[in-house]
Amino acid sequence: MRMFVGLDVHKKYTEVAIVDEDGVVTEQERIENEPGLIEEFSNRLNNADMVMESSSTWYWLYEILSRKHRVVLSNPAKTKAIASAKLKTDKVDALMLANLLRGGYIAESYVPSRRVMGLRELVRYRANLVRMRGTVKNRVHAYLLMNNIRIGYGPFTKGFLEELRKVDDVRVEGYLRIIDGLNLEIHEASKRICSEALNDEAARLLMTIPGISFYSALLLVSEIGDVGRFPDSAHLVSYAGLASSTRSSGGSTYHGRITKAGSPYLRWVFNQCVWVHIRSEPEGNVAEFYKRLRKKKGHAKAVVAASAKLLKIAYWVLREKRPYHG
Repeated sequence: MRMFVGLDVHKKYTEVAIVDEDGVVTEQERIENEPGLIEEFSNRLNNADMVMESSSTWYWLYEILSRKHRVVLSNPAKTKAIASAKLKTDKVDALMLANLLRGGYIAESYVPSRRVMGLRELVRYRANLVRMRGTVKNRVHAYLLMNNIRIGYGPFTKGFLEELRKVDDVRVEGYLRIIDGLNLEIHEASKRICSEALNDEAARLLMTIPGISFYSALLLVSEIGDVGRFPDSAHLVSYAGLASSTRSSGGSTYHGRITKAGSPYLRWVFNQCVWVHIRSEPEGNVAEFYKRLRKKKGHAKAVVAASAKLLKIAYWVLREKRPYHG
């Protein structure tokens, strides 16, 4: 008999609910999040289908359980029965997941391969380092404003740093040491990303598109994974959250702002890439599209739409495995 297992995963423990084909609860327990205990639990079961929600702690658990069982990763944003339940406990959530899996009502999330997951973490690591550096630089600017200190050079140019090092303050000296350390780590991460991108066929194809560097190419590869899981370019645009929201009622259809429902990293990187692309090909399709739309909708909406158009180009470069031709 098939068994359906719902897993409500937390940082320190996992709540488990097991039901059979008839929906009868056969077992409910709490397991500490120790690899040995999870392995032991996995070995106790045969012919089991399992489901857990996507969270910050799912990957290691998925790796252990998927060696022996079919494991489904549920999209929590689309599993409305969990989010809208009036009675919410760990046991109830685990049992709800098990019953939704038994009925075939789980909105499944994509699980990347170990390699793709590693690339994804690498590019996100660099993005987090850059974000941290930006935060420290903002603290330096805040100090200068608070003390009415003005430096006649562009922010963090060579001249700016030379003048800044003359400021006799322990906080500024500390901020500069942190920035230097972050610069070193960003440089090392960039070298690794460049090497990975040059050794990846999909990334090399993407780098033929003006505006897409080794970093943005590898980010795109890691966020998309298998491009074949998207039947067309519109589905990829929707996955990135760059598609317009749509509401239909009474025969009328309304298009609103973009959904922002997908990968924030894809949206962010393509909003950066599209500017370089437009400058590189001012008479190209994307640039002309941006100019036409800017007259009608304004700059902000035109940039978003141009980003979506550039993402569609990237999709077909990957799908057809051919370099970009402007």
